[in-house]
Amino acid sequence: MIFSEIPYARPDFAALTEEVKSFMERFPKAKNFEEAKKIYEDNDEALRKAMMMSTIASIRNSLDTRDEFYQAEMNYFYEESPKLELILKDAGELVLASPFKADFEELYGKDFTRSLEAQKKLSDPCVVEDKVQEAKLSQEYQATVAGCKTNFRGEECNFYGLLRHMLSTDRAERKEAFLAWADLYKSVSDRLDDFYDRLVALRKGMAKKLGFSSYVEMAYLLNSHYYYGAKEVAAFRKQVVDVVVPLAAKLYEAQKMRLGVEKLFYYDEQLCFPDGNAAPIGGTDDLVRSAQEMYHAISKETGEFFDFMVENKLFDLETRPGKQLGGYCTMIPVLNAPFIFSNFNKSSADVDVLTHEAGHAFQAYTAAKFLPASGLVWSTNEISEIHSMTMEHFAYPYMDKFFGKNSDKYRYAHLSEAVKVMPYLCLVDHFQHEVFAHDYNAKERRACWRRLEKIYLPWRDYDGNEFLEEGGFWMQKPHIFVSPFYYVDYALAQTGAFEYYVRGKQDFSAAWADYYRLCKAGGSKPYFELLHYANLSNPFEEGTLEKVIAPIRKELLPE
Repeated sequence: MIFSEIPYARPDFAALTEEVKSFMERFPKAKNFEEAKKIYEDNDEALRKAMMMSTIASIRNSLDTRDEFYQAEMNYFYEESPKLELILKDAGELVLASPFKADFEELYGKDFTRSLEAQKKLSDPCVVEDKVQEAKLSQEYQATVAGCKTNFRGEECNFYGLLRHMLSTDRAERKEAFLAWADLYKSVSDRLDDFYDRLVALRKGMAKKLGFSSYVEMAYLLNSHYYYGAKEVAAFRKQVVDVVVPLAAKLYEAQKMRLGVEKLFYYDEQLCFPDGNAAPIGGTDDLVRSAQEMYHAISKETGEFFDFMVENKLFDLETRPGKQLGGYCTMIPVLNAPFIFSNFNKSSADVDVLTHEAGHAFQAYTAAKFLPASGLVWSTNEISEIHSMTMEHFAYPYMDKFFGKNSDKYRYAHLSEAVKVMPYLCLVDHFQHEVFAHDYNAKERRACWRRLEKIYLPWRDYDGNEFLEEGGFWMQKPHIFVSPFYYVDYALAQTGAFEYYVRGKQDFSAAWADYYRLCKAGGSKPYFELLHYANLSNPFEEGTLEKVIAPIRKELLPE
């Protein structure tokens, strides 16, 4: 089970296609639901084995984007997967037309059939080559930014290395690192503009070929946003502008006063305290040991889960040359083993990974034990991020294990940052809606970003840096390139995480019971039903955000 020892073998897509064809011959002949379910599950097992290999290849490719073997394997999956999707669409239509459709829906949940209906609209021979090109462009983008590096004060740094220097208590060092960071993006900005131009054109083209009114409509379906649309999301963003932006502005004003600066520039924003932010104690192994102690203290279930992760070495946490940027959690099918990927940079963000991504991993590990099908393990993104963000807050009582005497500094900074990031999350979403509503060139796209920045981040000042003042900051968000319209889901989820945090301070056992219930449910219920099932408010309802933010505001800015 140790990840590095799991053997990899390229799946045979021709054989897999024959397996699906066999399913399509046998399934309509099923005499009862039990027989139909057995035929469906046998086919699903074959698909899961192929997905297991795809997941392993993807992880190993992200661990070293320069590895030619796994890059070739990913190209193979990019070429073959869209072709397989076509026959899977036909197989799904058989399930939808089956007399046992209602039985499948009762067993697997309403979204099971909705996903099959969505697949009918999203898969077509006319977009197979476009999907291949989209995947390859996304991979090329990832490799480009992963390979970026510069020399800073005698040290070779990638983007994460520079961000660490931007947390220095020495303002001159912060500014110098900021300029190096901005220059590094500027040096590849033409390539990133080109990647995005081509991705936008491909995505708009696919939406048109498939008969969607716009790529936005298509993207909402791709993200399984079945129960709301752009209008509802725009209303939620307005709540954030009205409720969260003013609070964030006050938090930055208080931060400016603490730091003793006349004006807060971008390179000051991440430094919460003049004597430095809380930094974790020890190296990677120390942090993992502390996390293991914490998860045993939180609950029996979390202790068992984290032991499993440690024993099977299901982490890759440290940054290094050629490694993909960012962090993620994925699930290895068949083995039901989560995997956590990150880029530690010796800041408090390293601890955030051991709570955020571990929240995802715990949920997947838990749901896999309780749900009848692997496809139900993951919820949609706006639910899944509740799992991760709530775990970050539930970890607060144990921060002394990671930060010692500075644990209070970490808790304040983390809670404050959870508020301050919400406008940025909505900015990224609004920007993407604008991009796909217009035919912007690169310059116009940057101007759009800067215009929206002044709405969502009115405090933001780049200290005269021309590249960023013109709107170049959008390039630093990978989700815009590789996961369109995902980012607002973090903001939607944060409302639920805040609710659990506040209730957890009052009665942790009750809050944990609701959270654990949500984890076990996975994707077995639709979005709004899951919120109700887990005793959470609907973030789209007018007034929800003010209700949720009020106790957070009181804690961060007591009168």
